[in-house]
Amino acid sequence: MFCYQCEQTAKGTGCTIAGVCGKDSTTAAMQDLLVYVTKGIGLYASAARKLGARSSQVDRFVLESLFTTVTNVNFDAETISAMVNRAVDVRDNAKAMYENACRVAGQIPAVLSGPATWLPASDSATMLIQAAELAIDKRLAGLGPDISSLQELLTYGLKGTAAYADHAMILGQEAEEVYEYFHRALAYLASNGADADKLTALVLECGKVNLKVMELLDTANTSAYGHPVPTKVPITHRSGHCILVSGHDLKDLDGLLRQTAGKGITIYTHGEMLPAHGYPQLKKYSHLYGNYGGAWQNQRTEFAQFPGAILMTTNCIQRPQGDYINRIFTSGLVQFPGVKHISDHNFKPVIDAALAAPGFSTDEPEKTILVGFGHNAVMSVAGPVIDAVKAGQIKHFFLIGGCDGAKPGRDYYTDFATSVPKDCVILTLACGKYRFNKLDFGDIGGIPRLLDIGQCNDAYSAIKIAVALAEAFGTDVNSLPLSLIISWYEQKAVCILLTLLYLGIKNIHLGPSLPAFVSPNVLSFLVEKFNIKPISTPEADLKAILG
Repeated sequence: MFCYQCEQTAKGTGCTIAGVCGKDSTTAAMQDLLVYVTKGIGLYASAARKLGARSSQVDRFVLESLFTTVTNVNFDAETISAMVNRAVDVRDNAKAMYENACRVAGQIPAVLSGPATWLPASDSATMLIQAAELAIDKRLAGLGPDISSLQELLTYGLKGTAAYADHAMILGQEAEEVYEYFHRALAYLASNGADADKLTALVLECGKVNLKVMELLDTANTSAYGHPVPTKVPITHRSGHCILVSGHDLKDLDGLLRQTAGKGITIYTHGEMLPAHGYPQLKKYSHLYGNYGGAWQNQRTEFAQFPGAILMTTNCIQRPQGDYINRIFTSGLVQFPGVKHISDHNFKPVIDAALAAPGFSTDEPEKTILVGFGHNAVMSVAGPVIDAVKAGQIKHFFLIGGCDGAKPGRDYYTDFATSVPKDCVILTLACGKYRFNKLDFGDIGGIPRLLDIGQCNDAYSAIKIAVALAEAFGTDVNSLPLSLIISWYEQKAVCILLTLLYLGIKNIHLGPSLPAFVSPNVLSFLVEKFNIKPISTPEADLKAILG
């Protein structure tokens, strides 16, 4: 195997024996096969779309396929293998759709080269041999580091964008322009496109499309559950049976809340589910009580200590430990061998496990944190914020957040946040906020110094806030007293970075380490064009930013 799609990749160069994330070589191979065949789907679907033919089955499968290969989503080689075979069927359907569209248009179907004509073997042993020929290191050797780097940057941007598009699709928000881009980009990758300028253009276009997808997801979430409002969330527990919900999927949380109503079970959020407490249609459930624990990488300790059932709704799962493997469940696309999967939104097994577990025996003295500062909430108090800036009460804004992880060096973000001067405001989002979100930062004239914008996809809210501030001050985002201090881990962070680059936002401080899949020449291009900077020390970076 060879994999370097996440920040924690072995030795900073690539996992070759087993993934640091926990996936084995067989799972990695099945994921490579799935991506390969999905490129073939895109090849035919893009050609068919040019002739006016499309299929919602093809469109949605592409999202699910790419999302399945995001880091820490699916570790079950058997289910991924089945998905590869399903991908072949979808690809054949896309081929038939293309050929039929040609007949309708009076054209002779072109012979499309690439994965579209490749059929994997049905037995897993042969599939593994085939997968070995598709590994990234083979392309590195054949195409060189720069073209391979651009191809992987595009692939990982597509994976992250697919994750957000899948969440939006589940809640009924889709857009033709999104699917058209996915298929066109996959088609170029399927043909092993090696034009650096075309790849760069597709990479930046991925940022544009991801902005649209995050807008769709924002519309999906707020239409279903209302705009988030500032909300105090207990980070302590109360006595009774309990269920812990982690991941990102608000629809699964909503379903669980409905099914547990009146059963004497307290629901706690974990990780990226913390922002759920700010949504009016979710916070109306009195048994959605508080947030337990912190970021995803601490789950083995925190889940072992949690005295109830656990539901993992999307990516961020780690290999479960023996002491809680019988009371953890997965849903959506996330799966792990030996863990019971909920495929039909019937959470009775989770509820039964919670009632069988002891639950918390005592009430803990309540302590709360504040969430719910989406773009609607922040813009409702934009006047006082702008006045505070003009009056010199607020000197600078820092967006400190992103994906967290276990790799050493991430204490930087805690130290940076606590070193920010008291006349500055901190915006935060995603699980990176757990490095400092339980600390008391006080306020500036009644405006909290720490504003939790939400999940990683709520980077859309941060962008809307920044654009609104720029308009209010008659300038552009790069001229605002705003600095972005971003931590990254997996592919959703990659597509958000591409969105920031598409918007022309410069001077981003990125860490804790730079992506292994970005070659020195590609990095030089990004530094020259966008002035991306690796983090150094909080003291040095603050001094450079604030002068």
